[in-house]
Amino acid sequence: MSIERGTQRIAATRPTAREPGPGPDPGGPPGPAMPYRMTVTTRQPHAETVALADQCLGSWLKHEGFPEPPPPSSSELSSLSEPPPALEPPPRLEAPPASRYESPPASEPPAMPGEPPPEATHRTGVLDPTPVPAERIRLVDRVLLDRDDGPLAAAPGATPGRYSRRRLRLPAPHGTYQLTLTVASERGSPSWVCLEAEHLPTSPGLRTPARIPVPDLVHRLLPLLDAFDGPAEVRPQPLLITAGEVDGLIDELCDPTRRLPTVVASVPADLDPRAWTTEVLHPLLSAVTGLAVGYVLDPGARIAFNTALEYHTVYGGAVRTYLPEVDPASRRDALRHLVLPRHRIEGQPRRAAALLAREPRRLAALAPLPEPLARVPVLRVRPSQRRSAPSPQLPVAPAAELTELVEELSQAQQAGADELQRVRRSLHRSWRRELHLRAENELQGTALRRVSSQLRALNSRLCPPGEAAPDPAVLLGEAPAGPVNFAELLERMGEFPLVSFTGDQKETLALENRMVGGNWVRLTWEGLTALQEYATVAVLGAAGGDFKQWCERAWGSGSRFPPRKAVRGESRTVCSHAKMRRERMFAVPPSVDPSGRVFMGAHLRIGGGRTAPRLHYLDDCSGSGRIYVGYIGMHLTNTMTN
Repeated sequence: MSIERGTQRIAATRPTAREPGPGPDPGGPPGPAMPYRMTVTTRQPHAETVALADQCLGSWLKHEGFPEPPPPSSSELSSLSEPPPALEPPPRLEAPPASRYESPPASEPPAMPGEPPPEATHRTGVLDPTPVPAERIRLVDRVLLDRDDGPLAAAPGATPGRYSRRRLRLPAPHGTYQLTLTVASERGSPSWVCLEAEHLPTSPGLRTPARIPVPDLVHRLLPLLDAFDGPAEVRPQPLLITAGEVDGLIDELCDPTRRLPTVVASVPADLDPRAWTTEVLHPLLSAVTGLAVGYVLDPGARIAFNTALEYHTVYGGAVRTYLPEVDPASRRDALRHLVLPRHRIEGQPRRAAALLAREPRRLAALAPLPEPLARVPVLRVRPSQRRSAPSPQLPVAPAAELTELVEELSQAQQAGADELQRVRRSLHRSWRRELHLRAENELQGTALRRVSSQLRALNSRLCPPGEAAPDPAVLLGEAPAGPVNFAELLERMGEFPLVSFTGDQKETLALENRMVGGNWVRLTWEGLTALQEYATVAVLGAAGGDFKQWCERAWGSGSRFPPRKAVRGESRTVCSHAKMRRERMFAVPPSVDPSGRVFMGAHLRIGGGRTAPRLHYLDDCSGSGRIYVGYIGMHLTNTMTN
């Protein structure tokens, strides 16, 4: 792991400890990059957790070519093992012991001349009037390590506790890479560990990386930390689940104390689970290390899992992200938990990894901090010992005045931190509300499409003049629901008397292995229904145009097939290319063409994207009075799929 990777690969050459290279301009949009923030609990004592964190941090610094920081002083180590004090303001630091790395008293200037004031990284909901200054260690030029330990800020009804924090600042192109590790513990409760990495630009208009990659320190710390999120263990790699462990997995998904998303991956039926995990899932899930809990279902576990969670299934090599507060009995809740299909994972692995990491990173950035971490005071830094002598030309302010300025700055930082914590809570509530509204909208859209289908069935079954009209309730009850898979769809093609399927059923059935959910089946069925309705009026010469024009006019009152998904023909390049044209020659009866095959350029888009499945058809309503569907399958070769 190089500094280049630790600072989001924003330098073309690897910066060294002695000469940090500036590197090229980052390639992201203007504004700050999305930070990385891991928040977990550990059952290890506070002192052991801090010692383990210091050990991993020192090992990583040594690996990067920096000198290891000195161990904490004996007074700091003894304070970690002592029980936290009572709910009272901590005493003001008076005379710290002198050593090579110790700083002068807090009454001196808080930073070197010309050095920007440190940004507050962790937020607290209660203002501590006397925060303990942190010790600043200058490892090399522009590489700073800040360490502080102390009691948690007092709060009404809160349990006494203690925190330890380590903040590392490294030079990065057009800014600073900042890594902050905080351990907070309340008496009688597990310790909370928060590791945050962020890029601080020098000015707000610079182009920064889109997101901070997973720090190498996370991969070093997680295997040793025994980290947990509620009842689930947070591991660096996903865990393979068997059928006997499915009940425990479902309990974890439904646990109300879970904060992190849970990523559950299925394995294709024809592949070995361990090989699929190593070759495909490990690279895919590397972007959510520490941000989500990962599991892999073997074939037996997949059957048991999908049987127990009928609305939250995952299969066919797909990966599903389960957000907190899963409701297994709710069909609406299933819409909140996004699915990443197998064809996207295999066809665009880097894009798939970015899509998978989007929700966990967003949830980690928006979620308010747990109460112990929220009570950690803002960081207040003491000056570094290695500082240049003051210039004789510059006036030196009295120590008392500087102390007052530092106090005012600390209070202003604390007020900003409080406001940020409130904004995070508000954003988190808005995000949850947005997910529920999306699910409600999808359910209402599904119900509307079903009612529209029933109305179309009633309209097509209107009785001739002079006959008694049947009971509408009976007709509504008789209206069949759509198919659930492509096998059922092919069996029910007889329900469309003016639409004939002449294609290869194997191509259609192969969509089952690439499809996640029933969206493709639903769109195909709606397309066939619309073709049947169009043919009903087209054979009478009353359609007023081709199928696309009919969809545009009937969209508001009849057919629910989107007109934008109806394409009249292929591009000129496809029509003139011999190989691409041959792929679109499909079977028809000899009465339509003596050769038994015709070119079917008109097609319907089944699903989203330029490479989604297609339904190719021939409109022969003016001739034989029928529509021939010659192909239902994956996108055929064109300039985008080559």
